[in-house]
Amino acid sequence: MRRVLAFEAASGLLLIAAAAVALIWANSSAAGSYGALWHANLGLRVGSFVFERSLEWFVNDVLMAVFFFVVGIEIRKEVHDGQLSDLRRAALPLVGALGGMAAPALIYLALAGSPETHHGWGIPMATDIAFALGVLVLLGKRIPASLRVLLLAVAVIDDLGAILVIAIFYSSGIAVSGLMWAALGLLAIMTLRALGVRSIPVYIAPGVLVWAGVYAAGVHPTIAGVLVGLLTPVVAWPGVEQESPADFIEHALKPWVSYAIMPIFALANAGVNLSGLSLSGGGAKVSVAVVVALLLGKPLGIVLSSALALWGKLAVLPNGLSTRHLLVLGIAAGIGFTMSLFIAQLAFEDPTLLGAAKLGVLVASALAMVIGLLAGRVLLPVAKTE
Repeated sequence: MRRVLAFEAASGLLLIAAAAVALIWANSSAAGSYGALWHANLGLRVGSFVFERSLEWFVNDVLMAVFFFVVGIEIRKEVHDGQLSDLRRAALPLVGALGGMAAPALIYLALAGSPETHHGWGIPMATDIAFALGVLVLLGKRIPASLRVLLLAVAVIDDLGAILVIAIFYSSGIAVSGLMWAALGLLAIMTLRALGVRSIPVYIAPGVLVWAGVYAAGVHPTIAGVLVGLLTPVVAWPGVEQESPADFIEHALKPWVSYAIMPIFALANAGVNLSGLSLSGGGAKVSVAVVVALLLGKPLGIVLSSALALWGKLAVLPNGLSTRHLLVLGIAAGIGFTMSLFIAQLAFEDPTLLGAAKLGVLVASALAMVIGLLAGRVLLPVAKTE
């Protein structure tokens, strides 16, 4: 738990710094260089074969696949022996997360449900675990360890929900040939596992094949990272005294994801040019809907759905927690940032609507952090013991 909190808290600070740099850069006299950098083409030319994409594409589709790979591993571990391994323990975070995803989506559609803006309904569904855990860390002894574990479980389910939303609703037309290549890569990984191949580099080639197949199929390629992560063994190899492949890979990649990939993503996506942003018409609807959905929808959905589950005896509240703790958790969960910015990129091609959505995410996330800290200090007493 201490290691997880240290990673996430430090990552949250770097995300804040990267987002601040992006905003300042995009609104400075050097704003042109910001757009030029992320839209610069990179790629490969071999004879008649040409593959070129923007730097922003490499960040969002390649580097973020590594981020989602780690997310897949975390989900696999939680299902195997974590908070989601037992139905009774999983009931509260499951119901809370579902309510915390449904309420923001419905609020967004109610406020910005016109044909040009309704596609952004998935933006406020997500929670940024780094920032949310950072809020709890700053509240210190007011936060029992059980609340941190509950937030982690809610965030894992939230991530899984966001992944499904991306795969189903934010992917283009499906090409069967691409799915076949992805299936071949997954089959290769499962075959290597069955044969007891322990060399991790051997799995890179089929993992890349899964990514390429998913991309060719028209599904967002970050889903490939999740699929491969879910196949990573969570039990140590028989007869060998060492940590499991899942633990080894997570420990190796987590610093790169937390301290490099996520800040780079924030730097590439948080640079909203405020002077060129139009909040008239659809833009205003999108910004307001995202802010209200994250600030109001998240705590409302989490608290109400959790209360119904507790009232119906479908779940139990961990010792030491109360409705006040759930409210603070819900407010912190309204920090969307990384995943919300990511979904915004997929939801809107119109630069005006995309900029408005990003602005809404940044404003809502900043307010949720401040309100979460204030609510925690007002509502929660300092615990006598951790």
